[in-house]
Amino acid sequence: MNHKQKTPLLTREEALDSRRWYLFDATGKTLGRFAAEVAKILRGKHRPDFTPHVDCGDGVIIVNAEKIRVTGMKHARKIYRNYTGFVGGMREVPFETLLARKPEMILERAVKGMMPKTRLGGQQVKKLRIYKGADHDMRAQNPIPVNI
Repeated sequence: MNHKQKTPLLTREEALDSRRWYLFDATGKTLGRFAAEVAKILRGKHRPDFTPHVDCGDGVIIVNAEKIRVTGMKHARKIYRNYTGFVGGMREVPFETLLARKPEMILERAVKGMMPKTRLGGQQVKKLRIYKGADHDMRAQNPIPVNI
């Protein structure tokens, strides 16, 4: 008889105690690939004690959001849409314009789209901090620099 040993599930308190913060630099990174790595860390899938129903993910700090890249013609053709709820209220903003105005929003939407659409996913997205320049105000968390 083969007895498989189960890994113990992580409790909420253990997850909170072992939470760390990671520092990512978006300079020259491809948007989708970068967002997928960030989403994986926010969910906690990089940890050996990953538990799907517990918020065991770590915090992520992204700097240099304005230096993110897209491949192909997406720089000219990609459009971000949102609907205000009113008649004729479809707003469209091109990628280039949004990159110039709010580069944080580009990364936030990409990562948020890769997270689960549940209360737990919303809770995990709250541990994402994105900054336009190289400076951030999260020094007290002692973030671990990550190079991907």
